[in-house]
Amino acid sequence: MDKVPMTVAGHAALEAELKERKIVTRKQITEAIAEARAHGDLSENAEYHAAREQQSFNEGRIQELEGVLGVAQVIDPSSLSGDSVKFGATVTIVDEETDEEKTIQIVGEYESNADEGKISITSPIARALIGKAEGDSVKVQTPKGPVDYEIVEVKYG
Repeated sequence: MDKVPMTVAGHAALEAELKERKIVTRKQITEAIAEARAHGDLSENAEYHAAREQQSFNEGRIQELEGVLGVAQVIDPSSLSGDSVKFGATVTIVDEETDEEKTIQIVGEYESNADEGKISITSPIARALIGKAEGDSVKVQTPKGPVDYEIVEVKYG
């Protein structure tokens, strides 16, 4: 598996989720399974089957997190500089048609969250921005069609 880039904050969040799932969630699910077993016949016990399904999901997520953290390439955006867009940059862009301004940070795919303005490095907008600098225009293919953005500011840290 190739290295998976992520910010320091993204790495810490994944480690915290892994710890929570191993220590807290596993225990809760084990207790729910034990309680459901106490109700008797397992073949028609919905609580038991739901708890087993939760257990399966949780163990799968633990494996996924361990795999990703094992190949993580942690990059500290505050140690980067320059005026061109790279991984970890916080970029302010303006839609050239509507003058709508957005600020986004380019992060790893496991830490992206559009509601928080964290855009995956693999997203079309991030791929269009990488290597560009303040003042450049970029055309991004979106589901609604092409959109032209101007890069207003590039910050790190």
